[in-house]
Amino acid sequence: MRERLGRECVYVPSCRFGLYVALRHWCPPGGRVLMSPVNDDVILFVVLAAGLRPVQAPLNPWDGSLDIDAVPEETWGTLSAVLTTNLYGNPDPAPRLRARCDASGIPLFEDAAHAIGGEVGGRPVGAWGDASVFSLSKHVGARTGGILALADPGLRDTLAASCEELLAPRRTTAELAYAVRPYAEAAVRALQLRRAARATLRLLGLADREGIRMPLRPRELARAVAAAPDLTAYDPWVRVDLHDYRLRSGRFRLSRVSRRLDRLDEVLAACRAGTELLQATRWAGPRPPGGTRPLFRVPLLVADREAAAAALSRRGVDVGYLYDPPLDDYARAEFTDPSPAPEAARWFARHALPVDPLRARTAIRALEEADVRPAEWPTGPHRSAGPHPLAAPRSSAGPDRSAGPDRSAGPDRSAGPDRSAGPDRSADPRRSAGPDRSADPDRSAGPHPLAAPRSSADPDRSAGPDRSADPDRPADPRPSVDPHRSAAAWREGRGPAGG
Repeated sequence: MRERLGRECVYVPSCRFGLYVALRHWCPPGGRVLMSPVNDDVILFVVLAAGLRPVQAPLNPWDGSLDIDAVPEETWGTLSAVLTTNLYGNPDPAPRLRARCDASGIPLFEDAAHAIGGEVGGRPVGAWGDASVFSLSKHVGARTGGILALADPGLRDTLAASCEELLAPRRTTAELAYAVRPYAEAAVRALQLRRAARATLRLLGLADREGIRMPLRPRELARAVAAAPDLTAYDPWVRVDLHDYRLRSGRFRLSRVSRRLDRLDEVLAACRAGTELLQATRWAGPRPPGGTRPLFRVPLLVADREAAAAALSRRGVDVGYLYDPPLDDYARAEFTDPSPAPEAARWFARHALPVDPLRARTAIRALEEADVRPAEWPTGPHRSAGPHPLAAPRSSAGPDRSAGPDRSAGPDRSAGPDRSAGPDRSADPRRSAGPDRSADPDRSAGPHPLAAPRSSADPDRSAGPDRSADPDRPADPRPSVDPHRSAAAWREGRGPAGG
């Protein structure tokens, strides 16, 4: 990672742990941190645990990125830091945020848990902030570990010492559980026992979640707020989906992380190819400029997310990493400052269907067969009354959608998968090294894969070997659109910026 980022790096047991260490180093208690409301609730509690006040930012509706132009001018003078999310791998406007933070004299932190291998502004995601954190559980698939990367190499020893002070002692039982868990989960998937396993965990009180968001428990949370900064006081919230988030790593964990990192480029190539397939469908938002990124999940925008998720589930593609409702609706004003323009975040959170690009072909077939409709773009006094204002034709041969999303002639199949060659049989590169296939719920929007429906832990791989994308698919004929330049146009009801 040092070579990839050109920065000094500290290994940490989880992305959330690294973020807490960074926040404590740079931000005095009582500070305010601008962040995305469409985000894992764990990150909200990490900010609170550091003794800071979350401030929810406006978002762009097509990819969930921060809308810097919609942040009120008076807000900037009250902030102690800005935290990006890079949701699903779609980068936030880091160059502009860097310039704004420099002008305000505050640090920029990048949460790059979903964005390893991504780029923005000619640099890797994670190379703009004073500090950035990465998960080694998402693309890497190690189910443990993270990286804290630092702009100032002289701070490495200081931050490493801070980590040491907060780490929990290594436990032999935890190492054994880490070693055998992938095999147990593989057996559960193979025997189709997931429902029974989830029910058992609930009966034992081991299920962290019943739905997308964890229980807020406001009375207990208010007591924790009074004790902050204190990571231990927030442990009931920060440990959700990853009970070993601050555990000192043993040799077995470190060995698996090393093996997985050696294969990262192979995984990124497969993710990039799958992203290309999914971004060419009628459910995708506007394609950003700069080429296809290796997204961790591709957020398709559908009219009925629950129905679409059910269609995917029938084909063995589970949907996780959902962040609905937005954090300001979830935590309310007692625990966070609400966004000044929440509608776009609510719309995106309600309609985004995060699809694993390594399951692109299976997902596209399932959505086509279920005739899943794309989401209708928002209308209202500050928005376009027609379709998505950035919309461009999905295909030069496809129907004209300039007047709105009329689908009376049936669903558009022009972007569907090519079935002439039969099903895609290429293997997920994360499988060949053994049965450890689930993504660490380090930043999960759902529970442990055995604990609740629509797990974030990668059970997508249970439906067979269709896990790769077609790298020879023709390029999407849609013109590139810069979503960060187009945010004001969307808010004001105008068309796409630049055309």
